[in-house]
Amino acid sequence: MELDLGAVRTFLAVVDDGHFTEAAARVGMSQQAVSKRIARLESDLGVSLLVRSRAGARPTGDGEAFLPHARALISLADQAVAMLRARGRPLRIDVLGRGAASMDLVRAFYEAGDVDVDIVVSRGAVPRTSVLADGSIDAAFGRTTGTLTPGIERVPACLEPISILVDRRHRLARRRRVPMRELSGLTAWMPGNARDSEWADYYRFLSAEFGVHIDSSGPVFGRDHIMERIAASPDLITFGNKRQYSVAPEVVEILVTDPTPVYPWSLMWHEANRHPSLPLLVAHVKDHYRPFDPRSQWLPAPDRHLFPADPGQARQVL
Repeated sequence: MELDLGAVRTFLAVVDDGHFTEAAARVGMSQQAVSKRIARLESDLGVSLLVRSRAGARPTGDGEAFLPHARALISLADQAVAMLRARGRPLRIDVLGRGAASMDLVRAFYEAGDVDVDIVVSRGAVPRTSVLADGSIDAAFGRTTGTLTPGIERVPACLEPISILVDRRHRLARRRRVPMRELSGLTAWMPGNARDSEWADYYRFLSAEFGVHIDSSGPVFGRDHIMERIAASPDLITFGNKRQYSVAPEVVEILVTDPTPVYPWSLMWHEANRHPSLPLLVAHVKDHYRPFDPRSQWLPAPDRHLFPADPGQARQVL
């Protein structure tokens, strides 16, 4: 006996909706066609699966016993179809932002092999876990500190050093490097720090620990506007680098040291994703990751357990 997966899917629709009429609308068939499919499935199995009444339809005892196996069959079928479809399309990767270190990682991965990639720049506009779970995105870079949604896997990807940008009239402008403690009391204008974004949370920790005021006021008119504002002020700073901004001649980049704040990038994907190129990306990221160095780098406390220090470095710090 061979089960008709279409009939099994129709059975699940009736169970989930509780009515043949609603199930018919879900599967795009007439109510009569749904009834015929269920009757054929029951005939093939030799049992009654549903009890029909004016109140709707509910599983019989045999239907309840068959239900988990039916869900497993349809899940496996859907995964098989998704896997085959995935093999014929590029690996979709959300880099979060075009000027971020994640873009460099994906570029290096692309140039090191023959994997076709499709870059997505979400800026956090869509929930990462949902797009990974539904397969619209194969992998995503970003910061995560809490418990991951079941099914989401992660590995540390990179720790991106953060510099500051200032106008040439700023008192720090002639310095190539500046210790973090000397930024205490300064104002960093960062209008792109949306209140609930993962990067705004990072800078809240930085502000609390080092006394740098983060000003996120004002609309975002683009990166050029931010640079114009920095170039027009001898007092403001912003966190960033020349890769992220089209820096005008009157704006200079200064490295931050003792410690250097680093932005924690993780690579995330869903365990059910079967794109053939996904394991290659994960392996590439693992191979190029460099551990956190507590002697010279700074991370917010919630991030540190996800980016453990190299054991040799840790011993030297103790």
